[in-house]
Amino acid sequence: MSRRRKYSPEFKREAIALTRQPGVSCRQVALEIGINPNLLSRWRREADEEPDKAFKGSGSPRDEEVAGLKRELARVKKERGFFARSGSVLRKGVVLRYQAIQRCRNHFPIRLMCRCLKVSASGYYAWVSRPESARAKANQHLLSRIREIHDDSGGMIGSPRMHEDLVAEGASTSLNRVARLMALHGIQGWPRKKRGRLGSRSYRPPGTRNHLERDFSALEPDTKWVTDITQVPTQEGKLFLCVVLDLFSKLIVGWSMHHRQDRQMVIRAVEMAVWQRQGNVPVILHSDRGSQFTSGDYQRYLGSNQLVSSMSAVGHCGDNAACEGFFGMLKRERIHHRRYRTQNEARADIFDYIERFHNPRMRRRVAVQDQKLSAVLKPSVETG
Repeated sequence: MSRRRKYSPEFKREAIALTRQPGVSCRQVALEIGINPNLLSRWRREADEEPDKAFKGSGSPRDEEVAGLKRELARVKKERGFFARSGSVLRKGVVLRYQAIQRCRNHFPIRLMCRCLKVSASGYYAWVSRPESARAKANQHLLSRIREIHDDSGGMIGSPRMHEDLVAEGASTSLNRVARLMALHGIQGWPRKKRGRLGSRSYRPPGTRNHLERDFSALEPDTKWVTDITQVPTQEGKLFLCVVLDLFSKLIVGWSMHHRQDRQMVIRAVEMAVWQRQGNVPVILHSDRGSQFTSGDYQRYLGSNQLVSSMSAVGHCGDNAACEGFFGMLKRERIHHRRYRTQNEARADIFDYIERFHNPRMRRRVAVQDQKLSAVLKPSVETG
């Protein structure tokens, strides 16, 4: 098939000028210059109807260069517009680049986008027509469940605890897979805020020392407890929370809330923990040197219930890091994202977090650890 010829505006005007000479017809001129007579007639008709608009330009190389530059500028503008909407996927995987092309297919030419993202158009069309793989379907199902769990938690849990919840439901997946899907779709938990804190000077009751020595591990439940107080802001004023945490299971075994942080609030929290204790073996109860913990009533209550008082050194808040860690998690995942109008509203929300979110999760962790230990200690069929 022969290639279609192109004629410059200058060529057209000169050809029309030849037809205007006396005794010369359009057909004769067309045959002499080697073009179709009908084409030359159409050029003359266009020049007669609209002389000002027909064949703009002089036909010089400069005009052709300007026209080429305009076409190039239009192409570059399209490419820049596509890059602005593609989502910075040029250095990402091929599938992500195909997905960007799919999103913008109604706004930009396919081949232009493929050229910009350095992929082949045939590869893109093959990807579009390819059926979804079993792995992709499984990822979509897993992603929908991740979104549901993330929404149920108020958007506060990250990939480690998300993986823990999925495994508890029976899902067979790895932590890396969960983290990759969450990162790919912009799902994340609430980050921890780092703040400095200065210790205050206080005295330690006679005979009391640091029995914990920053050893936060426990081999059995009800052997090591830690306790501390934190404050929760409300529109009615501050609400104070005291908790007792078991270092073996990380369960909150005792808690109490009051609008004053006095020794009675601390004793009520410890009393709740004592009620849940299994057996009467001595338990180390570690705290800081707050006035509530150094009070005589508190120390006498510990002595009468076989609780060994342990206290941090001055200015060593790391000695009670386990309890501080729970408070940080509570505030990061719940309190900092609420505005409590009343103290009762704050009480209800903190109760919901401790008894319906934190403690059930810790019990599941203990159950998983028990299952692993039972599997290790189970006698072998061959060796007995």
